[in-house]
Amino acid sequence: MSPIRACLLTLSLAATGIAHAQTANNPAPASPSGSLTWNGITLYGIVDIGLQYQTHGAPVSDYFPNGTYSVVQKFDYTSVTGVTPNNMSQSRIGLTGNEPLVGDWSGVFRLETFFNPQSGDLSDGLKSLVLDNGKALSAYTTGVDTSVAGQYFGIAYAGFASPTYGSLTFGRQLTPLADGIAKYDPTGASQAFSLIGESGVTAGGGDTEDRRLDESLKYTAKYDWLHAGALYQFSGASGSTNTAVQVTLGADYAGLSVDGYYAKKYNAVSVSALTAGQVATLQKNCTASLTAPPAPSAQCYSLANSLSGTISDNTTWGAMGLYSFGTLKLYAGYTHNSFANPTNPYAAGQPIIGGYVLALVSNTAFPTNKVLQVFWGGAKWTVIPDLDLIAVYEGYKQNAYATGADAGCSTNAHSSCSGSENTAAIVADYRLSKRFDVYIGSIWSQVEGGLANGFDFTTSTVTSTMGVRFKF
Repeated sequence: MSPIRACLLTLSLAATGIAHAQTANNPAPASPSGSLTWNGITLYGIVDIGLQYQTHGAPVSDYFPNGTYSVVQKFDYTSVTGVTPNNMSQSRIGLTGNEPLVGDWSGVFRLETFFNPQSGDLSDGLKSLVLDNGKALSAYTTGVDTSVAGQYFGIAYAGFASPTYGSLTFGRQLTPLADGIAKYDPTGASQAFSLIGESGVTAGGGDTEDRRLDESLKYTAKYDWLHAGALYQFSGASGSTNTAVQVTLGADYAGLSVDGYYAKKYNAVSVSALTAGQVATLQKNCTASLTAPPAPSAQCYSLANSLSGTISDNTTWGAMGLYSFGTLKLYAGYTHNSFANPTNPYAAGQPIIGGYVLALVSNTAFPTNKVLQVFWGGAKWTVIPDLDLIAVYEGYKQNAYATGADAGCSTNAHSSCSGSENTAAIVADYRLSKRFDVYIGSIWSQVEGGLANGFDFTTSTVTSTMGVRFKF
């Protein structure tokens, strides 16, 4: 760890406060009479499933956590009607524990397994991608990068918590940015009705795989009106490669809650399925290496776990807030995400989350820094005690980071041209009981400029979803 990052982490951990903050993405199960708690260990879960129609989309995936992608994608070649999972919340089953130790200190742990109820499979976005390896876009099923990659436990941590001094936990955890998105997105970071909830780009500080981080040490605290947090990801090796640091500081006062964020991630990974040409090249190189010993010219990769990856060093800062008027809450947020070529490049064969491998690697995608600005605003109105109406607008704005003849471009000719993405959604959520609710809503999305590069079928779509959610 560099002296600067060590100093940032030490200062953040010195903040005072109380118990570990929980979010809609990492809910703390309640312990009322009738809860599934025994000797301080609680079993809890969520099952969320619904019916969806997209004007433009791709067939439902058995593995992608969302089933479909409700925001427009370049593979949206047909209209789709299907049963989709995890529309308002990620379906999961989990265990959490709290064991009193000394004074007001407790030992705590959490384990969560994510699954897709429409198929019964573990949620695995990267598997949804490898299943599209070598296919034309017109033959894709939904496949998109995520931080949920078929791990037995999508969340797994243990540590200490105190109502006076806060909590310190270590393991695979949501980042402070992800906690903030769940708190300050009026949909609670839903995957069917929110750009910033579905894509994970904002919660991941630029890349969705970093929404949850392995080998991370996390501190959260709240003291009166002040709340603070910090996270550091260890690399398992020397130097800054694959490390991360995040710091957050905020306050609550008279119905207003605000938080500021800073994040730095080295060797952020964004993956995609291999094109038919890439598959052919890999197979050709592999054949050549096997017939020309003893110095193979290329490694051989299994298409069952190989992907193409873009590597970057990402820097993020932003602010989020909400104001409560009682039954009406207003939300807003902004993040500035900068992507630079990695300080420590990866080579082909690099393992990533979920046991997947980068067969092809790009370390030079950003000759000048790419900047992606994310902004949103919305409202949640509790019309009656059990009915919430939600409306939200969210958007991306990308700079032109192309060089040479394409410098400053604003068309869809290159992904490095400037561009924008805009979404608007409306949702109704009705609680039939403490544990069971029904919801219905629609989201419209549209891309332009560089963010529409490769969108040959459509640049906009409308996705409408209704479903049910059971929590225990």
